[in-house]
Amino acid sequence: MTQLTKTKTAAALPLNTILSGDCIEVMNSLPESSVDLIFADPPYNLQLKGELHRPDNSLVDAVDDDWDQFSSFAAYDRFTTAWLKAARRLLKPTGAIWVIGSYHNIFRVGSALQDQGYWLLNDVVWRKSNPMPNFRGKRFTNAHETMIWASKSEGAKYTFNYEALKALNEGIQMRSDWVLPICTGHERLKDAKGDKAHPTQKPESLLHRVLLGASNPGDVVLDPFFGTGTTGAVAKMLGREFIGIEREAKYRKVAQARIAKIRKFDREALQVTAAKRSEPRVPFGQLVERGMLRPGEELLSINGRHKAKVRADGTLIGDDVKGSIHQVGAALEGAPSCNGWTYWYFKRDGQTIPIDLLRQQVRAEMETRPH
Repeated sequence: MTQLTKTKTAAALPLNTILSGDCIEVMNSLPESSVDLIFADPPYNLQLKGELHRPDNSLVDAVDDDWDQFSSFAAYDRFTTAWLKAARRLLKPTGAIWVIGSYHNIFRVGSALQDQGYWLLNDVVWRKSNPMPNFRGKRFTNAHETMIWASKSEGAKYTFNYEALKALNEGIQMRSDWVLPICTGHERLKDAKGDKAHPTQKPESLLHRVLLGASNPGDVVLDPFFGTGTTGAVAKMLGREFIGIEREAKYRKVAQARIAKIRKFDREALQVTAAKRSEPRVPFGQLVERGMLRPGEELLSINGRHKAKVRADGTLIGDDVKGSIHQVGAALEGAPSCNGWTYWYFKRDGQTIPIDLLRQQVRAEMETRPH
């Protein structure tokens, strides 16, 4: 897709708008391959049988709205197949989808995703730190929901900001079980009567993590079951464009008022930690030819057990082993592979310094160099 085509497509999209109507019809009216990410919170088809009461006999505000009612599993499956087909048409080749659900529906949704040609990347368990207890005491407390993350097709180049999510998790690789609270307090939207504005409102923390990890500033995020607009609110804060689809007027009204109060983060705050693989490639030999390391200079392994000498062509020699910084490190350790940038060190003024520091210096110069 050329830049001109991208610009025309973006101009044709109703960005930062909440659209009224049936989600399938609305999605089919939008331009093909125009959306970067879809977050979908479809009806759960809870199949509730009667009212649910707390031990004090007060009524639980459960999901019993018309939009969550289906006559049969077959009817729900037809609905799921139709909206997933419409959603896939909208995704760019690099696009992806997140679908959240409970045990009532997520397994049917997962099957439909695969049948439609999506490629499953992960399932993520949202563990609720403050779940509603099981009042009847006949089942486990339902303390989680499941999200499925899928790319448009197998082998697609989807967005995954791995380093940003790692930084969000205090430097530890983000796992597929997320412990986050449900909406309570000031975040829980209420109607004029003081009741929940929407029974399944999702917390902003959940959408923050999804959008931070699976999209970039300026991307178009579609939510076909917009509800009270959590996806739109977080998208606006994070500098993403959003399109919401919601057939219920009462939810659109609440979402519009909510999003109008949101302020987008400034440009500097929107920047996230980049993946190392996206940084400019610096050959080790470039350090040698620039005189940052000299031929014949000795390198030390991170554990201090091995040494190797730098050669003029950017290779190393140590214990009769010759090759790249990675090959020699792996051979000396008897390992199948080795990241030479973090394995090798050099000495300056009595200090032991990682060679990766020199690579970072070169990269910094590349970034400040005029284009």
